[in-house]
Amino acid sequence: MHSPIETDAVIIGAGPVGLFQVFELGLLEIKTHVIDSLPQVGGQCMELYPDKPIYDIPAVPVCTGRELTNNLLKQIEPFKPQFHLNQEVSTLEQQTDGRFKIVTSQDQQFLSKTVFVAAGVGAFQPRTLNLDGIEHFVNKQVFYKVQDPEQFSGKKIVICGGGDSALDWALYFLGKAKSITLIHRRDEFKAAPQSVAKLRELCAEQLIQLEIGQITSYESVDGFLTEISVTGIDGEIHAIELDSLLLFYGLSPKLGPIAQWGLDIDRKQIAVDTATFQTSTAGIYAVGDINIYPGKKKLILSGFHEAALAAFAAAAYLAPEKLIQLQYTTTSPKLHKALGVSPPTFG
Repeated sequence: MHSPIETDAVIIGAGPVGLFQVFELGLLEIKTHVIDSLPQVGGQCMELYPDKPIYDIPAVPVCTGRELTNNLLKQIEPFKPQFHLNQEVSTLEQQTDGRFKIVTSQDQQFLSKTVFVAAGVGAFQPRTLNLDGIEHFVNKQVFYKVQDPEQFSGKKIVICGGGDSALDWALYFLGKAKSITLIHRRDEFKAAPQSVAKLRELCAEQLIQLEIGQITSYESVDGFLTEISVTGIDGEIHAIELDSLLLFYGLSPKLGPIAQWGLDIDRKQIAVDTATFQTSTAGIYAVGDINIYPGKKKLILSGFHEAALAAFAAAAYLAPEKLIQLQYTTTSPKLHKALGVSPPTFG
């Protein structure tokens, strides 16, 4: 167990709203640690639509999820947030001194004066293959994410899915794996057009095999997965030998441990006070898609607004004796210094 990290603020969730929360807290001189269950920042933007256009970010006519994430990361650079990725918050308990003890799935501990839940619609878990007994092969021959690409070199790989992750890995392993078979339930893909075009080209050259259908059974010998059976849309069954099965069926959001933190929950979302975006527990705030209140709209721009108000509320909570003044990044020398920018000149 690691020694606890003591901090003023922990943000749970590294999606766009969580990243902007870092910025708003940074302007108020509140340092942050950010925890996310995914292995990279960006939340849904990076997992579900990294290269698809977003049109409703103010003053940005169009940007992709990847571009939005990269711009937010650049914006928060002056505040040097520390990220703790690929780990889920397991427990959150308030201590006798008022601070919150947070423990993650990697046994990292935090003692924080405030907590900001920016977990989107919850922690993302991979959608799994629904076959009895297949779980015995997970992280041995069946994988829902690739952590060490080298382990698949020279292997007969079967990849399932029709999104960016499935196609990206199919293209990546070309020339590295012994063979590559891609399985998707239909002959249409939700991936970047250039990836789909390249896949079609490689399938025509028989460098990648494409099977349209669904996995319906498997065979194993002495505890090793040896082949799967794919039932096509015409009902025909094909047997495919394999060494490794990579499944990219997408991610399913789950409220998970958040439901056990003693917060008021309404329809699997956290109820908040719209003046402060504080939850039913003082010192814990909820911003973005995870919260609910009358008139709530699940938009990124709504989450940005919520993050700003939550930051000011937290500043007052952390230092009730201090007058928190609203300052503008256009004119405030203090904010210019925090951002590392030169004051504007006029004339």
